[in-house]
Amino acid sequence: MAHINRRFIDKHWFIFIIRGVLAGIFGFIALFGGMADVENMIAIISLFLLFMGIIDSAGALYNSTKKHGWINSIIDAVIDVAAALLLLFLAQGNLVFGLMILSVYTVLSGVIDIFHGFLSTTDPTDRFIRILAGVCGCIMGAVIVNAGNFEVSTFIRFFGAYMLIVGVTSMIYGVHNRAQNIEDKIARKEARTKLPKKTKKSSRKSR
Repeated sequence: MAHINRRFIDKHWFIFIIRGVLAGIFGFIALFGGMADVENMIAIISLFLLFMGIIDSAGALYNSTKKHGWINSIIDAVIDVAAALLLLFLAQGNLVFGLMILSVYTVLSGVIDIFHGFLSTTDPTDRFIRILAGVCGCIMGAVIVNAGNFEVSTFIRFFGAYMLIVGVTSMIYGVHNRAQNIEDKIARKEARTKLPKKTKKSSRKSR
């Protein structure tokens, strides 16, 4: 069995799977749902981001008990909740402002994911996943900002495509860390079963 560095296993992998499922469902709806009412779609986006903030807050609470990674989850939760509140209370009836919020949120989320990838882990798979999601966020955010000739519904589809990417990468991240967690538990169990045999052999030699 390959050696696993336990410091790099994300113990709250289930949070990422929930986050990935939620982002994937919303991304599919935004990309392929064909909603004509953009104002309703922005309201749905704000509620979605609020739920994402709640999920990230749950991850922060869990990580705070482990004293590892909680700052990352707090940053993610603050960004999600801030964007959701801005869309709910300040972007109603102002589609241009709402789209600007979405573009800034997408770019900012991408930059944060890139920093997480470089600073929060040295596991090559986790690093690649976070950096890939971050680069996609920066590209999608830049497209949303600069594509002024597109229809508003097209902007929503761009955001939906980014959410699909977030959903897929979050689920891969969660499944990968779950697999590492299981391997670590098996390795610990094997180590515990082998320990008494070694102690018996040493006691026999001493005699």
